[in-house]
Amino acid sequence: MKQLERPTRLAPGARVAVVAPSGPVPAERLRAGLDLLRGWGLDPVAAAHVLDRHGQFGYLAGTDADRAEDLQRAWCDPSVDAVLCARGGYGAQRMADLLDWEAMRAAGPKVFVGFSDITALHEAFATRLGLVTLHGPMAAGIDFIGSGRARDHLHATLFTPEQVQRISTDGKPLVPGRARGTTLGGCLSLLAADLGTPHARRSAAGGLLCLEDTGEETYRLDRYLTQLLRAGWLDEVRGVLLGSWQDCDPYDSLRPMLADRLAPLGVPVLEGAGFGHCPDALTVPFGMAAELDADAGTLTLEEPALR
Repeated sequence: MKQLERPTRLAPGARVAVVAPSGPVPAERLRAGLDLLRGWGLDPVAAAHVLDRHGQFGYLAGTDADRAEDLQRAWCDPSVDAVLCARGGYGAQRMADLLDWEAMRAAGPKVFVGFSDITALHEAFATRLGLVTLHGPMAAGIDFIGSGRARDHLHATLFTPEQVQRISTDGKPLVPGRARGTTLGGCLSLLAADLGTPHARRSAAGGLLCLEDTGEETYRLDRYLTQLLRAGWLDEVRGVLLGSWQDCDPYDSLRPMLADRLAPLGVPVLEGAGFGHCPDALTVPFGMAAELDADAGTLTLEEPALR
């Protein structure tokens, strides 16, 4: 698995577009997020349809066509330096095929941030644009608005990425050891749902796979992992990092299943790595060559995530 192209870091005055590829965005949270971005010296611009709600399906932030248009317009606007997702939810898969990937590739690299349902777009940006992306807090997310630690880590990743080239977690080894590979992953249920689609990579071979999820029972998480295993998607993966499992079954009951499914891979597995749906979530760059040290609880990037 090759390392992907790194976008350019941000600087004060950079224009950032906030889009809603998935679920509807609460207006008050968007205002709070935009204010925080302005406090960083950025020039945030909300996309035209960011506060829309689909007339029939209330779990979508507007129509598929409008959500796709917002993302593509922002990405292809030469004045925009970064595209930040407002929130997750559901809907990214519905609009991914409406994007003009050739036009987006021609627009060149820029920073892209999001997580949860945005996992589908992380995969698409990797396979269609060959681009490093950031799995991190979203502009209207409670994690971004309510957690100084999450904001600080995202801020450092965006502005001074060499300061967070070594990501230290409070995690512990589920399976000890060290491994080198290229970071990828996201929300487990989305990775399973993405199998066989035009934007999904064929496997995680050579990768350091980051996994997390929210609101899922243990048997469903078992099913997603088993699907990935049976499809051969986890063949030759180099290591696994497990993030948060917020609102899933208690971790004491979830942990044995994770060990049962992942330990036979024979690679290091770090649990409690502190990214995903959790307070103080860390930002993890995807598409970067890195070393996982499960015993030390660290992920060390070979170079800063942004140029």
